[in-house]
Amino acid sequence: MMQRRTVAFSKDSSNLFFHILTKCNLRCKHCYINRDEHGRETLDIGTIKAWLALFLDRAPDTNLIFLGGEPTLHPDLAPAVRAARQMGFSSITIDTNGYLFHDILEKITPEDVDFISFSLDGATPATNDAIRGKGCYDACIAGVKRAVAKGFSTSMIYTVSGANIHELHLMPAMVKDLGIDRFFIQVVGIRGESAGANNDLQVTRERWLETVPLVAEQIAETGITVTWPKVFLNPGEVFECAGIVADNYFVFPNGRVYRCPLCEDYPVHGLEIRDNQLIPTTTLNETAFFKLTIPEGCVMNKLVQPGNITYGPDGRPEQKIACCMLKQEIVPD
Repeated sequence: MMQRRTVAFSKDSSNLFFHILTKCNLRCKHCYINRDEHGRETLDIGTIKAWLALFLDRAPDTNLIFLGGEPTLHPDLAPAVRAARQMGFSSITIDTNGYLFHDILEKITPEDVDFISFSLDGATPATNDAIRGKGCYDACIAGVKRAVAKGFSTSMIYTVSGANIHELHLMPAMVKDLGIDRFFIQVVGIRGESAGANNDLQVTRERWLETVPLVAEQIAETGITVTWPKVFLNPGEVFECAGIVADNYFVFPNGRVYRCPLCEDYPVHGLEIRDNQLIPTTTLNETAFFKLTIPEGCVMNKLVQPGNITYGPDGRPEQKIACCMLKQEIVPD
């Protein structure tokens, strides 16, 4: 029997999403990086270690994810990973597009990282490469095979949008064949690159619910743990904001530290790193939005991606939008 659950917010654990640079070799249509807001710096290894140390007291309960841009473009990713391991972070993940620059698989071992996570946004080259760029599909698949052959635990992220949801049903067989250990379904965020696009990237509630849970079940039946965002609350479910009840940090090279990923297109970060110290910002910031209660659920969702919300004849929302950090998960026995 498979274990199905909602992954509840918990103060007993935290997630540190650490963007060590914003440079990338790709220009994905739905990339959330906004260099005007996140910076163009590539952090040096000394700064990376100093910033990691700011979270040292929570390290045993913190899942650390190295991100970019493309983190393997950083020449010192390997020593950064080893430093994080020595600091005792609960888990360490590298998020990559699959190109695996600087021979990263030759410089770290499966004992250094818990997961190497690959991003693939289509079951075919035609769909994936239309979103991520020509040749990305083949590079990602080759990268996965190399990592699996070397004994690394691997995960895959598929960001569902109107451009690729039609191929999601093809993924169960593919990830099983590749030897993927975990599969993450994400929902496209209307921020960064996609904020300037038309809203046909967004998926309706009906299509999401008729597609995603079914495919998640099929992937779990192959023996792979699958996680996906709840997105839409059921009637009677209470909205909770991770900015209040959870412990997540989104760190960018310019020193901004957000608690909510939907806020990242704006200078409303609740924390910042200045002179290697983590300090609260004193101007109006994202934390002011976390406590607001609206019929739609998430205030930031209402502000930045209102296409997710539909309204009835009385003008009231037909459903509440869940916090994007609230996940559903199926764990095979």
